[in-house]
Amino acid sequence: MKRSLIATTLLSLFAVSSVNAAQETTSETAELRKIIAEQDKILKDLERRLDETDQRVEATADAVDSASTSSNATTIGGYGELHYNNISDNNDSADDKKEIDFHRFVLFFGKEFNSTTRFFSEFELEHALSGDDKAGEVELEQAYIEHDINDQLTTQFGVFLVPVGLMNETHEPPTFYGVERNPVEKNILPTTWWEAGANLNYKPTAGWSIDTAFHSGLDISEKGSYKPRDGRSKVSEAAADAFAFTGRVSYTAIPGLQLAASVQYQEDITQGGLVNVGGVETAVDEASATLLTAHAVYQINKFTVKALYATWDIDGNEAEVLGRDEQSGYYIEPSYKLNDEFGVFARYNMWDNEAGNSDDTEIEQVNFGINYYLHENVVIKADYEIQDGKDDAIDKDGFNLGMGYQF
Repeated sequence: MKRSLIATTLLSLFAVSSVNAAQETTSETAELRKIIAEQDKILKDLERRLDETDQRVEATADAVDSASTSSNATTIGGYGELHYNNISDNNDSADDKKEIDFHRFVLFFGKEFNSTTRFFSEFELEHALSGDDKAGEVELEQAYIEHDINDQLTTQFGVFLVPVGLMNETHEPPTFYGVERNPVEKNILPTTWWEAGANLNYKPTAGWSIDTAFHSGLDISEKGSYKPRDGRSKVSEAAADAFAFTGRVSYTAIPGLQLAASVQYQEDITQGGLVNVGGVETAVDEASATLLTAHAVYQINKFTVKALYATWDIDGNEAEVLGRDEQSGYYIEPSYKLNDEFGVFARYNMWDNEAGNSDDTEIEQVNFGINYYLHENVVIKADYEIQDGKDDAIDKDGFNLGMGYQF
């Protein structure tokens, strides 16, 4: 009887244990199935996302390939600037300058024929109106073909900006301080200065660049002033008796530092030995001319300093009589960018178009002011200007306001 009871009890305990074990196994299996289902869902979502990413990558690659191989890469750009000048002549109020002028409206047109050959042009309207008795001019400043011979050699053929100075090749309003371009590069170089010919640019190593240009030259025969600015013919039925050569070496290997020096030689800036004096063609001596320039730009954090020096040596008795056989100038400009929107500057300018004589003919000009950038390519400018020279025969001061843009 006891054995039967013990056996019955043991069987009951075994049955209960089996039921419990079965219940636990069923619960664990359900939990496992749930986990597997969730992981399967996650894997399917990842596969979907990877497919979408692959499609986007392929679309981007197709777009890049299409752009890089396109033979219809045409670009349009430009810049413009509006100026208000309020300058008083303290010696003669009749010579006050109080005017507002849309000084320049410029359009760029470019065409990339392939990866090595491209076209670039610059078309400009100055002073808003052009024509008879109008102050403005319509000008073709650039129109050249650029061709890469290899990674180090690039050629330019056509009308291009002469590789001299700081501003002659880069003069869009957001790139410089002051409403007006600095007077040294305006009166001595003279910016903006373009000629027709050929240029070869060579980059022997990183940070070095060498330009050698053979092009049309200045022609002072029309005005006979021997001032470089008066000699620009702007490639408009320009006399071509004497061409010019320009060479430049640039160094930019050190971050924040830019150095450059250039030399130009022209055999005869009278273009044939005749000048127009009082409407009469008068024979003069041939006048060879040599221009030397050097500039430096150094930027550290938000502080930048620019400096430039330029000098002319012109032969010929007529130039010597006028004191214009030597002409030179320089400026130094420190500036500080307060933030992305505001920058302040000061600039000291000195130039002399009659440095060959013994008189006090130097002209000094001080500018200081502020640039306010609505956008990195849109700027509003204000500066104050003080100019004096020639034994106080020049005594001017006043302010300038302007806006400019590029795109």
